[in-house]
Amino acid sequence: MCLNLPTTVFEFMGWSWPQIEPHFQDLAARPLNADKVTAWLADWSHLSLLLQETYQRLYVATTVNTEDEEASTRFHAFLDDINPRAQAADQVLKEKLLRSGLEPAGFKIPLRNLRAEADLYREQNLPLLADEMRYWVEYDQIIGAQTVEWEGKEVTLLQLTPVYQNPDRSRREHAWQLAAARQLADRERINGLWVTLMDLRRQLADNAGRVNYRAYRWQQLMRFDYTPEDSKCFHRAIDEVAVPAVQRFYERRRKRLGLASLRPWDLEVDTFSRPRLRPFREVSELVEKTSAIFHCVDPTLGGYFDLMRDEGLLDLENRKSKAPGGYCTDFMIARRPFIFMNAVGLHDDVHTLLHEGGHAFHTFEMTKLPYAQQLQVGMEFIEVASITMELLGSPYLSQNGKGFYTPREAARARAEHLIMMLRFWPYMAVVDGFQHWVYENHAAASDPANCDSAWTDLWQRFMPGVDWSGLEAEMETGWQRKAHILQTPFYYIEYGLAQLGALQIWRNFLRDRAGAVAAYRRALALGGTVPLPQLYATAGARLSFDADTLGEAVELIENTVYQLEEEQDVFA
Repeated sequence: MCLNLPTTVFEFMGWSWPQIEPHFQDLAARPLNADKVTAWLADWSHLSLLLQETYQRLYVATTVNTEDEEASTRFHAFLDDINPRAQAADQVLKEKLLRSGLEPAGFKIPLRNLRAEADLYREQNLPLLADEMRYWVEYDQIIGAQTVEWEGKEVTLLQLTPVYQNPDRSRREHAWQLAAARQLADRERINGLWVTLMDLRRQLADNAGRVNYRAYRWQQLMRFDYTPEDSKCFHRAIDEVAVPAVQRFYERRRKRLGLASLRPWDLEVDTFSRPRLRPFREVSELVEKTSAIFHCVDPTLGGYFDLMRDEGLLDLENRKSKAPGGYCTDFMIARRPFIFMNAVGLHDDVHTLLHEGGHAFHTFEMTKLPYAQQLQVGMEFIEVASITMELLGSPYLSQNGKGFYTPREAARARAEHLIMMLRFWPYMAVVDGFQHWVYENHAAASDPANCDSAWTDLWQRFMPGVDWSGLEAEMETGWQRKAHILQTPFYYIEYGLAQLGALQIWRNFLRDRAGAVAAYRRALALGGTVPLPQLYATAGARLSFDADTLGEAVELIENTVYQLEEEQDVFA
């Protein structure tokens, strides 16, 4: 047995490598056979989860306050001093298990993943991977520092977004232009960071003997169930089915607003000049009413969320020096998730919390799995867990006027959310298509000017219906404002595939609510013990890339939106 490993992470977080290394050495030296593999895996899992939770807690500390120099120093020390050595020592244990030929129960898929990781591992890549993480933090710091002065106050760009829903078009345009100018001010800094990242990623692929970074990243992401060509098939399906549907909605929007053309600042305002939805005033209200929604979906899920609230595992409000975006991470020694987001009082905040709540429920449902390696789930299904919860929670936004909205407001919010989901597929195709172009053309894409041109071509293909004339610089640099491109390459199609899976589960929910929720929870509890298509099937969906399946989902969205508009009586 490993000697004296802490049962919680807090003592372990202060350990140096000389304190950690003997536990790896102990595991590497132990005899491994059928009688001993279960205990050996349990000890390896505990050590792995201590390291993972240490990383997650240190990373969280850098995001809740991007100006916390002590947090940044501790995180970088972990990346420099411990993480590369731990990965090298972990590689020894992976190879030991693979050589043994043993396959414990529920370990077929984890073994497949371990083989892929062992095959991709190169010791010379460890410092490069540590550098890459540091550049993630640098990007967060650049974006986190972007503020403007609005009506005499310094505000973050996210805090400015409610203005885009203001009926006064000149006011919307002024806010949009102000934010865009601030973003463009960092254009050269992000270009410089991009060039550095491209050099680093080429070296990662070269060291691993891969033809390009896409091949390296595909294996790193454990994409065994679909290919780059499948991704491009999905792009074509989106072009065929989703893009025309979005154009139909844009044309309705243009006519209702009485405009000659839609501009970027015309996409969020209500077309009937109703004031923007105000779901909550304080974050405490967001938490209380979201809890009520989760309890309506399923009492157990509601209990999970309440536990997070009670244990301080929610950081939801937007503030200066907080990293952008939202995420849910897990502290798996503690068997708890943690939700981070930037709430500013929009409906987007409500469905973001529903979304991240789905991720959190995934963590809770997997806690019965005994080994760390079984917790490794493809992002394509991880995002099903979250997007599904946005949809399953949507019928309970009103709760007879006791929720976030009146019944009419709830119908409006649901319609807007579904239109947003429809609009997402073309944007996702731009982001994912851009990344395929980048890593198929690494030398050309290392010049940011070429990236601007490639992004523009994709934008014009997938995002028609909005007039960007005179805003060419703002449009062509859109890739700089998508954090996934710089920080987590190729992690974006997951959202599009998962959205299609979630809509299939929602369709089931409309017919049989209890049955759909039960299937959803069964699938979450499987963790990473079965292949991706089986996870989808267990949840009641199908992993799909074709225009027919996508077309069914688009039709469901459009029909539901028309029905919800009737409930709102929007033309009254």
